[in-house]
Amino acid sequence: MHEGLSERRRSFHRYPEPAWREFYTTSLLVEAIEEVEVDELAVGREAMAPDERMAVPSDEELAPWFERARKRGAREDVLDACEGGYTGCVAVLDRGEGPSIGLRVDIDGLFVEEAPDESHRPAREGFRSEHEGLMHACGHDAHMTVGLAVLEAVAESDFSGTFTVFFQPAEEEGGGGRPMAEGPYAKGIEYLLCVHVGLDHPTGEVVAGMEKPLAMSHMNVAFEGESSHAGQAPEKGANAIQAMASAVSEAYAIPRHSEGMTRVNVGRVEAGTASNVIAEDARITAEVRGETTRLMESMKGRFERICTSAAEMHGCGADVAIHSESPRADSDPELATLVQEVARGVEGVNRPVGTAEFGASEDATFLMQAVQEAGGLATYAIVGTDHPDSHHTPHFDVDERSLGIAVDVLTESIERIRKERP
Repeated sequence: MHEGLSERRRSFHRYPEPAWREFYTTSLLVEAIEEVEVDELAVGREAMAPDERMAVPSDEELAPWFERARKRGAREDVLDACEGGYTGCVAVLDRGEGPSIGLRVDIDGLFVEEAPDESHRPAREGFRSEHEGLMHACGHDAHMTVGLAVLEAVAESDFSGTFTVFFQPAEEEGGGGRPMAEGPYAKGIEYLLCVHVGLDHPTGEVVAGMEKPLAMSHMNVAFEGESSHAGQAPEKGANAIQAMASAVSEAYAIPRHSEGMTRVNVGRVEAGTASNVIAEDARITAEVRGETTRLMESMKGRFERICTSAAEMHGCGADVAIHSESPRADSDPELATLVQEVARGVEGVNRPVGTAEFGASEDATFLMQAVQEAGGLATYAIVGTDHPDSHHTPHFDVDERSLGIAVDVLTESIERIRKERP
């Protein structure tokens, strides 16, 4: 199963696509999955609950990526299934009696311009992103590679039970986890494995279960005022910039919570047309996070009240729209312990770790929560990889030795679950 891992990872790396625009990526996945002769393959709408998508781009944003995928050679049947931004797929092996096990990997890229210099291995060795302004800067190319290899390994083994692999779109926008969790294939999963490479853990280290991912909500706020001439009649306007500025200032003054960590950030502001015009509209993009889902909801409620109150104070209106969200879900100790025990015996692993705090947000938590609420177990494993720069940066890369480690840890964990399931 280790043969060809680097080559496959590099093929994904060359053609990153952003959230809900992974048309060519989905086509590549479908072609690879069909070689495995799975029992069921759901593509696009069929792989999810389509009405549960979040952070969906406009038709104008989807169209060029759709046509680019077609010109690149994406299969027409896959494009038909994904048209409208319904990307991703789910593969199922049904091998009779036994446990129902799931594996979730993510597939989208990031709007980061990949480094072109010779010090960056993808540039030096000829697999740098061919999509300018976009790259796999978080390891999702590695995740897809691992997911396919584990699927192949399980298919070729004497596994008995059901094995489902979720190739989930739109993780970077927090938009794809919920529709897959609410879709038909999450139902009945008894054991769920999720995986991520790196995250500041070096090659040879495996964290069997992450804890304390932050619950998150991304929001877009539109402030609507009334324009007027700033010199002749400023009193006749309702200044949307004033409303926005008041909201931003007060948002950062939201007190932290005694029950746990909270975060708020306004990452983008946009407003106005000219220096002599009272701005009639302004927009901000913001996020709130919490150590628990309840704390996140508390922060979100405060933020929404601040925006509407600031708007009212300046004679404006405010429309607060949720762009995407994800809950907190911790790894189950029983399953994390099993993965740690497996990792101890895997070649290349020199430091198996039981748990570690995540410290960020991940919409795999929707799938984890769905499995856990139905009485199953879930864990989110981190397979360490040496990366020369942080995630989401132009020089991010992975140590390809970690691909084989991830495949072995996951494949052998699946076999252990099958043998030890009551």
